[in-house]
Amino acid sequence: MSALDTAVPNSSRSSLWRNEFVRGIILQAVVGLVLFAVVAFLAHNTIVNLEKRGIASGFGFFSGTSGFDISIALIPYDLQSSYGRAFLVGLLNTLLISAIGIVLATLIGFIVGIARLSKNFLVATLAAAYVDVIRNIPLLAQIVFWYFGVLVSLPGVRESGQHPFLYVFYLNTRGLYMPAPILQPGFWVMPATLLAGIIATIAVARWSKRRQELTGQQFPVIRTGLGLIVGLPVLVGLIGGFHVTWSSASLQGFNFVGGMDILPEFIALLLALSIYTAAFIAEIVRGGIQAISHGQTEAAHAMGLRATQTTRLVILPQALRIIVPPLTSQFLNLIKNSSLAVVIGYPELVSVFMGTVLNQTGQAVEVIAVTMAVYLTISLTISFFMNWYNRHIALVER
Repeated sequence: MSALDTAVPNSSRSSLWRNEFVRGIILQAVVGLVLFAVVAFLAHNTIVNLEKRGIASGFGFFSGTSGFDISIALIPYDLQSSYGRAFLVGLLNTLLISAIGIVLATLIGFIVGIARLSKNFLVATLAAAYVDVIRNIPLLAQIVFWYFGVLVSLPGVRESGQHPFLYVFYLNTRGLYMPAPILQPGFWVMPATLLAGIIATIAVARWSKRRQELTGQQFPVIRTGLGLIVGLPVLVGLIGGFHVTWSSASLQGFNFVGGMDILPEFIALLLALSIYTAAFIAEIVRGGIQAISHGQTEAAHAMGLRATQTTRLVILPQALRIIVPPLTSQFLNLIKNSSLAVVIGYPELVSVFMGTVLNQTGQAVEVIAVTMAVYLTISLTISFFMNWYNRHIALVER
């Protein structure tokens, strides 16, 4: 009986360890404990070393006075603002250049990617040359080229004042001067109308898709959408007034007064990021289109669809399922590559926070941790949205 009693517990422990679910929990718990111990050791070691050097830890420095100026600020900021305010200014500048860069890079990339497959030899050759040249030049070199090679060699302020573009735009070494809108009471009607037009366009597109699936008849969604998004706000503005006035830039003395100035650092960074990323997006678009069977094109032509209709209605909707995943990586690369702006002095997050704020406060651990957390959050947010869109357009088995 004693031998039998001993064998039963041993058999029970052996079968428990062979259970894949239980074994997985045990292994994950062990790995978690090891990681926790490593992190705790590193944190303790960091705190001890900081105390030995007399460096205070914590995030209290955010409330301290910054005492430095920032050339581009989307929110009110001056020398008396806090480090937290400076961090917010740098973050907004990063989001601004990233958002505009993603839109421009996507538009250029799709145009060039489709042009690469054109039957016109000149168009296809130029598109291929653009991709081959731009992709093989480092982004940092392109940023330096646009800033020091192009924008810095522009005419001076007084020379540009004598040769305006369309009488209201002035491009010189200090940037691009253009009219600035001054919003008046009642302007809220315009963005409200624009939002209503966008919502109506989405509703029309969904209705058109269901109608085409049931009857096979197409509806001019693009023209209708343009009418709702562009025409409707213009019509409302013509009837009730646009409630906006414009302040034009004018040369007075050695500088322009009035209007809005887009600094050359912003222009150079935007051009470099957009053109560089677009070259990679173009290859993604070309590969996604070529992955679609040629039979789809032949079937569309047999149904009487024109080449543009075939591309827009048949090829691109299917190619998007292949294009979206690698396209997400290019969006994330563009956001992270914006940190190279420190070379030309554009005040984005890395330049302001990891540069000036870190040098003044000495809070290296906190500053680097916050910067990493910000980029991680932005990347995860973009990935979440793109993954949602990818699932939305995925083929559903029936």
